[in-house]
Amino acid sequence: MSGSRDTFGRFREGVAQIAYGNPIYQLTLGGRTPTALSVVPPDPWPGDVDAGTMLLSGIYRFAGQKVTGHPAGEPEWRPQGASPFWIAALNGFEWMRDLRAVGGDQARRLARALVLSWMDHNSSWNAQTWAPEVLGARISTWIGLHDFYCASADDEFRMRVFDSLARQTRHLARVTPGVLEGADLLAAVKGLAYGGLCLPGNEKLAGDALRLLERELPRQVLPDGGHVERNPSVQLRVLRDLIDLRAVLRVARVDTPEALQHAIDRMTPALRFFRHGDGGLALFNGAREDDPALIDAVLAQADARGRPLKSAPHTGFERLIAGRTLVLMDAGAPPPPGVDARAHAGTLSLEVSVGKERLIVNCGAHAAPVGPWRAALAGTAAHSTVSMADTNSAEVREDGGLGRRPSHVSCERQEVDGAVLVMATHNGYARNFGYLHRRRIYLGENGEDLRGEDLLEPVLGANPAPQPFTVRFHLHPAVQASVIHNGQQVLLRLPSGAGWRLHAAGGLLDLAESIYLASGDEPRRAAQIVLTGHADANGTTVKWALRRERKGA
Repeated sequence: MSGSRDTFGRFREGVAQIAYGNPIYQLTLGGRTPTALSVVPPDPWPGDVDAGTMLLSGIYRFAGQKVTGHPAGEPEWRPQGASPFWIAALNGFEWMRDLRAVGGDQARRLARALVLSWMDHNSSWNAQTWAPEVLGARISTWIGLHDFYCASADDEFRMRVFDSLARQTRHLARVTPGVLEGADLLAAVKGLAYGGLCLPGNEKLAGDALRLLERELPRQVLPDGGHVERNPSVQLRVLRDLIDLRAVLRVARVDTPEALQHAIDRMTPALRFFRHGDGGLALFNGAREDDPALIDAVLAQADARGRPLKSAPHTGFERLIAGRTLVLMDAGAPPPPGVDARAHAGTLSLEVSVGKERLIVNCGAHAAPVGPWRAALAGTAAHSTVSMADTNSAEVREDGGLGRRPSHVSCERQEVDGAVLVMATHNGYARNFGYLHRRRIYLGENGEDLRGEDLLEPVLGANPAPQPFTVRFHLHPAVQASVIHNGQQVLLRLPSGAGWRLHAAGGLLDLAESIYLASGDEPRRAAQIVLTGHADANGTTVKWALRRERKGA
């Protein structure tokens, strides 16, 4: 299947090269050059001073890869050996916020030099640097950060920028939506709206962008406010893009579509849903922790006061909270084909935090969503759930997306006197092995008693062969773990000194090595609790309990 997708992708690129990669097409992008922006939308998003300082030193670190360029602002825009994600990030220009965060004339001059270099080397269409989602990011960033790099520039530079923006916007209008889906399509729509609203003479393109937006929002923003890709980091990115779209409409004095405002109002509580006590995001479906300061900024700009949901049944997640303990659980089907590029095989996985400290986690994701790290981090074994016969609950494709996947995932939730019980089932192992995985999670009202039951149950009418299974609980790197009571229990110590004890029955208990890759480019060493055994045709149940240690107990 992946081979046929690659063949189709190469065919599509060949057609695009013939259509757009010729001098005649470049002439069709010409037109009246704006002399100024109609409006300049606000850009309230924080940058990273450390990343900006590296750029000043000629170090370009994107998508988990570092490339050294020339400090004077002459990088290679498509260097050999750079991943497609690195090239997309460099050419999208969102790193200009990092230079703005550094501040000063040197950072401003470098931003200007890099924009000039890009225009010198990328005036013609290229499949990577002119990809619609990259165009969308670049157009909206060049316009949104106009006052930082362009307002004080000379007239010749400004005219070149406006001419380039107009040409890029015209091309973007011709290729959007194309084959784009999900968050990438919204990024392209955002760029089209910015170009249409801020470049005089392009008002029709703004109308096209808004029609695309109103068509797409019901497809991507589910009724509970979760995004269809089921990735908390994508939730953050899409909400930020929608806030930007609302902002540019306001400064252009264009009415905000009701669908856009409603999407922001729904997505904001859903973003809060995915936050742990440390302010970062849960690690489901390729998400990373992300910067708490950016998350705070997005929530503040959203101006929507909805509290975090308890349950997100349409997106397929549950949130159990009692006392200082928070449990987040993936209790839904993987995202559908077309929007599953970053998806993981983590069905029924969970994460646990206590106050501001993470306790049980998933292993995370690399900054580049495909490649050698994907097979390891997207696999079921990298999640705090059950794997059977060393097989993923969904087929993980190294080039992105999922193949075989659970066709049925169900979930029920009960709450009584502050205690919460969640019961969920998936059939991801039914086809290959003839078993269902049922998981029950109970959190007591004081938050100090978390209990679970993992059942491997034969499919009705089947007589499956015995299969090995592993229940995993990946621990945050800051958690210290030791096996006690002759291998019957595990004592967990948080950095604050708080202790938790895990008891289990129905499997052999042990500790093993793990990794954690939730921020930065390098994995951190960690540990995991593993419970192993064999399921048989009579069904198998593993029971476990995680309880807070009392001082003096």
